[in-house]
Amino acid sequence: MTRSSDTLSATELGVPVFAARPVALVGVVVGAVLTALSGRYGYHRDELYFLVAGRHLDWGYVDQPPLTPFIARLSTTIFGDTVMGLRVLSTLSTVATVIVVALIAREFGSDRRGQVLAAVCAAVSGFVLGVGHMVSTATYDLLAWMLIGLLAVRLLRTRDGRWWLALGLTAGIALENKYLVVLPIGALLLSLLIVGPRSVLRSWWLLAGMAVAGLIALPNVLWQFQHDWPQLTVAGGISEDDGTENRIMFVPLQLVQLSPFLVPVWIAGFRRIWRSLPWARSVALAYPVLCVVVLAVGGKSYYALPLLLVLVAAGAEPTLRWVDRHRRQAAAGLILTAVTSAVFTLPVLPASAADAVIPVNKEQGEQIGWPEFAAAVAGAWEQIPASERSTATIFTGNYGEAGALVRYGPSHGLPMPYSAHMSFWQWDRPPDTNTGPVLLVEIERTPIFESHFRDCTQVGTVDSIVSNDEDGTALVLCSGPAEPWSMVWPKIRRFY
Repeated sequence: MTRSSDTLSATELGVPVFAARPVALVGVVVGAVLTALSGRYGYHRDELYFLVAGRHLDWGYVDQPPLTPFIARLSTTIFGDTVMGLRVLSTLSTVATVIVVALIAREFGSDRRGQVLAAVCAAVSGFVLGVGHMVSTATYDLLAWMLIGLLAVRLLRTRDGRWWLALGLTAGIALENKYLVVLPIGALLLSLLIVGPRSVLRSWWLLAGMAVAGLIALPNVLWQFQHDWPQLTVAGGISEDDGTENRIMFVPLQLVQLSPFLVPVWIAGFRRIWRSLPWARSVALAYPVLCVVVLAVGGKSYYALPLLLVLVAAGAEPTLRWVDRHRRQAAAGLILTAVTSAVFTLPVLPASAADAVIPVNKEQGEQIGWPEFAAAVAGAWEQIPASERSTATIFTGNYGEAGALVRYGPSHGLPMPYSAHMSFWQWDRPPDTNTGPVLLVEIERTPIFESHFRDCTQVGTVDSIVSNDEDGTALVLCSGPAEPWSMVWPKIRRFY
């Protein structure tokens, strides 16, 4: 099969043989790197939250569906309640993502070398490594998006409407992880209406796929309905707080977050689809359509990044022609991409040197210093007379701080913390019998917030070894709540 026959092979003669062994080898290397580095820093603030959420399994949470907390609990149950144990399933998900990108390249007609190049490009991209290193909703969302991309390309290539059923199944499971999956599907449907082939929309299989997705997502939808749609409140708050910054940084981050060195590859993929694979034009158009939607709602830049990996898969074949003429430059480019991606997204630097990359990737800093944070809180707690501690309360400003104290507090003799942030507000509140001192953990002192407590004085500060959100956190000791906790609790709830 020659490269000049890409369109014919993809639309009429089927697809090339899957390069299973070399692609699997790329996946194994990625898995080995992520495993080797998985315990180097520590838990991310979101992971600390997921660990607690996993102890309160439900069909929904204030800020997310249930799948990621369930996976966190499953991973720690099977592989151990450690940082490395928590991240095993995340690593396996990332390996699967790399393999699926190669399968997408195959659907576009790429031969063995093109499939391997697509897998390598995915493996060295900063976004894939970054979300693969930790447990996050984005980790499993990325795999879901890639599977949806694979199924969508196969649907368009074969015109077999039964693939809508598989799309619906995948989308339904993805909706139990994150609602963002409606964005690529919506962008694809709109693109199909614009450039076709519209025939795939005239199928009862489409309705069947939608029914399957809705049925799987129904338990979480019902949970959200029963709790007054808190996730919409969270999303609205994020858009209001960060929307302007997200719009300003959208284009630069689209170029940087996947990797600047991969920009020519996904541009080549877009051009290849548009010029040579007319049956797949809706897949290419879905990316700019999605970008417009994300910009309009003020969403985060990474919301559109997974579709760039689909374009990278399409661009692997034409990129090979350049690689054949510039082998040394190509090798140097891939090595440089891998190194820069690793430095900015993985814990390869000493923790004390992480400030060098935090301005680009703040998530690095959110994995450092939680045991020291708990020790600082313990130091402030010890200032409460022992006779008053039985009625005293630790109250944290956000779920990351609360999760850290759940994890590390017991070793310092601390009681379980409380927080009004996200689902922590629902899980528990202090009893009204806790009339004693209240230790507030505040990233920034807030007079309006402190007005719910009596006689508040700062007694300590968290000094982190890196410039993360917790650096400089104020430890404020109050003599007690201004009202019974049952009256205070509804007034201090935080959705974002």
